[in-house]
Amino acid sequence: MIAEISARIERYAMRMEQADALRLRRVNKIKSIHSSLAIEGNSLTENQVTAILDGKQIVASLREVQEVKNAIATYDLFPQLNPFSVSDLLKAHGTMMAALMEQPGQFRTKGVGVFSQTDVVHIAPPANRVAALIDDLFDWLKNAKDHLLVRSCVFHYEFEFIHPFADGNGRMGRLWQSLLLGKLHTVFLHLPVESMIYDRQQAYYPGYRRQHGKRRLWRFHRLYAGQDPADAQNTSGRTASNRWRSKWRSKWRSKWQYLGCAGIY
Repeated sequence: MIAEISARIERYAMRMEQADALRLRRVNKIKSIHSSLAIEGNSLTENQVTAILDGKQIVASLREVQEVKNAIATYDLFPQLNPFSVSDLLKAHGTMMAALMEQPGQFRTKGVGVFSQTDVVHIAPPANRVAALIDDLFDWLKNAKDHLLVRSCVFHYEFEFIHPFADGNGRMGRLWQSLLLGKLHTVFLHLPVESMIYDRQQAYYPGYRRQHGKRRLWRFHRLYAGQDPADAQNTSGRTASNRWRSKWRSKWRSKWQYLGCAGIY
């Protein structure tokens, strides 16, 4: 899977060197912002996002306009953000969620969960464990020897599991994975990865719920890469997932029991 993706990256990188590259980057930026916010329920169209980017006035709810303006400002921060820095994560969240919630740029202080219309999708760890869990996740992210493509997927999955913020976790998880992939190749900074997730949203969240229950992270990796999650021929994601689980199992077993999450890992 990694070799196939690497080959496609090189082909796309050559495409980005053509005369219309600036226009293509702008189009992809708009697609990224529109898709990531649409996943969260923002109803503005790509044309409306484009108008806001151009500084034009549109008729829409103040909150949805603010979400777009914040997302534009956050994506503009990309060159300044270190994807291995917790403080930069907080800085980005502060920009992404400014004027949308209390205390943007800070970890949550209360319990949170993810709910569908009919059931509980996920109950996140208690707020008093968030800082330590995020520190451990970033420590693993910086020091693990796995391919960065695989690490970015594991990070995205575990970030959503921890759910470190009171709001904005989904858009921050997607943004941070794009930022991580930008360290693998700069072309990822201009690819609308969020658009792919939006297009496959019907598989994305059910896939997350299935793999969350079974902790089969490698299948989530394949789903995120646009491949069949049931095809387990490539084992790179599985290896990284198992290594990550082993690390947490040895270090956090007593704490997960304390959290009431024993048996998840």
